[in-house]
Amino acid sequence: VCRGLIKNGERQDEESVGGRRRTEALRHLCKMNPSQALRVRGMVVEECHLPGLGVALTLDHTKNEASDDGVSDLVCFVSGLLLGTNAKVRTWFGTFIRNGQQRKRDNISSVLWQMRRQLLLELMGILPTVRSTHIVEEADVDTEPNVSVYSGLKEEHVVKASALLRLYCALMGIAGLKPTDEEAEQLLQLMTSRPPATPAGVRFVSLSFCMLLAFSTLVSTPEQEQLMVMWLSWMIKEEAYFESISGVSASFGEMLLLVAMYFHSNQLSAIIDLVCSTLGMKIVIKPSSLSRMKTIFTQEIFTEQVVTAHAVRVPVTGNLSANITGFLPIHCIYQLLKSRSFTKHKVSIKDWIYRQLCETTTPLHPQLLPLIDVYINSILTPASKSNPEATNQPVTEQEILNVFQGLSGGENTRLTQRYSITTQLLVLYYVLSYEEALLANTKILVRLQICLKSNSESLRKAVLFRVDVYFLNTPKGLHSALLRLLATNYPHLCIVEDWICEEQITGTDALLRRMLLTNVAKNHSPKQLQEAFSVLPGNHTQLMQILEHLTLLSAGELIPYAEVLTSNMNRLLNAGVPRRILQTVNKLWMVLNTVMPRRLWVMTVNALQPSVKIVRQQKYTQNDLMIDPLIVLRCDQRVHRSPPLMDITLHMLNGYLLASKAYLNSHLKETAEQDIRPSQNNAMGPEAPEVTREELKNALLAAQDSAAVQILLEICLPTEEEKAQSSNTHSLLKSVHGTTGPKSPELEEEEDSLLCNLREVQCLICCLLHQMYIADPNIVKLVHFQ
Repeated sequence: VCRGLIKNGERQDEESVGGRRRTEALRHLCKMNPSQALRVRGMVVEECHLPGLGVALTLDHTKNEASDDGVSDLVCFVSGLLLGTNAKVRTWFGTFIRNGQQRKRDNISSVLWQMRRQLLLELMGILPTVRSTHIVEEADVDTEPNVSVYSGLKEEHVVKASALLRLYCALMGIAGLKPTDEEAEQLLQLMTSRPPATPAGVRFVSLSFCMLLAFSTLVSTPEQEQLMVMWLSWMIKEEAYFESISGVSASFGEMLLLVAMYFHSNQLSAIIDLVCSTLGMKIVIKPSSLSRMKTIFTQEIFTEQVVTAHAVRVPVTGNLSANITGFLPIHCIYQLLKSRSFTKHKVSIKDWIYRQLCETTTPLHPQLLPLIDVYINSILTPASKSNPEATNQPVTEQEILNVFQGLSGGENTRLTQRYSITTQLLVLYYVLSYEEALLANTKILVRLQICLKSNSESLRKAVLFRVDVYFLNTPKGLHSALLRLLATNYPHLCIVEDWICEEQITGTDALLRRMLLTNVAKNHSPKQLQEAFSVLPGNHTQLMQILEHLTLLSAGELIPYAEVLTSNMNRLLNAGVPRRILQTVNKLWMVLNTVMPRRLWVMTVNALQPSVKIVRQQKYTQNDLMIDPLIVLRCDQRVHRSPPLMDITLHMLNGYLLASKAYLNSHLKETAEQDIRPSQNNAMGPEAPEVTREELKNALLAAQDSAAVQILLEICLPTEEEKAQSSNTHSLLKSVHGTTGPKSPELEEEEDSLLCNLREVQCLICCLLHQMYIADPNIVKLVHFQ
């Protein structure tokens, strides 16, 4: 019967006599069988008919019932309709409330009036009337003792108060309810009450604050405005106490600060978004309605100077990660950096940012990278042209080095670390971004006569040594940003082949190796390896054994052996060294290349020098090799006929050619002032010098690449001795292309020479040339022209 009545009922029952009668009939039926009342209410919502009946049944049958946290069924039911995910139900119930307010008929008998009365009674039931003894402010001794702004909300009422505030927000914001004077007065009393310092209390204060911003019409008289200002002042004063007692790291203090900053920078839409996300509902707030609050905030409570001074004192968030939601100090600092408040009021923010970077963990908080970017921008670009000194201080080199201290590689690295990998990667991101931005802004800085120091070479070495060690552990969100910076500024650390090799190392082989790794293998020291190398010409069994054992170690564990391995490479050029030893050394070198490429390359180039240079003890540095990558090819001639070592040489050559390009590009930007100075009295016009320097750089790079190609092609040619050994190449080719029948021993010997060292070196070189030609087809034309 009930289902039939509801199905055929009106969408809005209070509109017509028939609808009201139908509702009355159903109410009586439910009184006869109260156990079915809530099922009937469910049908009402399902069909979106007779909204008045749904409310009436809630009022009739749940008057004395409340859930564990004290929230009544009426509050839950109406909140569910307005804040649920079903838009159809929301619109239907919103229409019921809007229409109910427009009727001029006697309101007392209407269901809407009864609902509002019941909600008001519930609200008044939890309103605090006792003056709290917790806070006594000397300035307010004169005020009347009954002002309820001093009153403390009882702990058991906080959750219910929060639920009521959200319900009134939904009624006013979504359903368009216009509060009566009495409702507005009682609501304001509840909103400006002071809850205990618990997580629920923090939530209640955040909701109250956002409700004040959303519905500023609730504050209509000067007394009410004073009440609100006193409450906001209390919020500022008590924020630290609440945070320490409640243990909630995202407190209302940050929200206050953030709103104050948005008001100062006139970002009203950002305030509206903040209010909607805190209340958990999308409501329409006109920016014009915030004008009075803006005046109170910017002139009475939070002047811009107060905001910046307060922000620096806010403690950083411990173990900041994406798991900590809500509005945090980092959001406030980000906004203040963006609006350049710190530089305007000469407040130093460097230490705060450094401390926050040191207090981070995974998963990465999404605000960290934007914070670093905006901080770097504030270091490099002055707030205004009239005041070029108005910039923030960069993080000092010593502070950066401190983050990386105690890391020498090896398996026990993590035990001695003071800072997390996330912190180290963020500081790495800061260093690389700062370098890039500094180079990009050099011309502007020169014009403004600002001298900013770039990071020293020792710092770059210290930081970049860690790049490959930790790059595999980069958290999501930071990987792509770091990869872009590295690929742009350090292309030699981003060679794709190396990454492919690395993937093999971290596959199932690694597990098998762990199983094969005996204690004997672990116990070989670098000294034993050196001894094995020293007896090489006569005895190679011991060396072979140690090298095989070393292949079972991980890349990090191999680092201590790197120096012995590279310094003895010239011994491998002597005649009679088994190919297996050469191949094992090549394999170990490639593994080490994944964790310490820059150092490894310098050591290897110095070890493979011709014996004359080694006697002279002529050592090359990283810088020498970046300026002139062809040094790599000026090695001992015997390397050119040792395929495993030639493979290593070509790998280094490719890396240094890439490094040289990046080095010259950054050098051009670093010395940008040379473009500016001559241009002032240059007959060719101001654009000429830059074009000339750019052209010179391109010509130098082209000459470098083509010289490398020409030298490599020459290495491919057989020497006089090799020509003598196989004097008849044509007959060799004929034999390959298929003279059938019995082969003479002589032809078989010539066929063997297809697998000679020269042939293998030619394959390796042609493979590199092929890649170089694909990367830059102009090299082919240039070499051909030469």
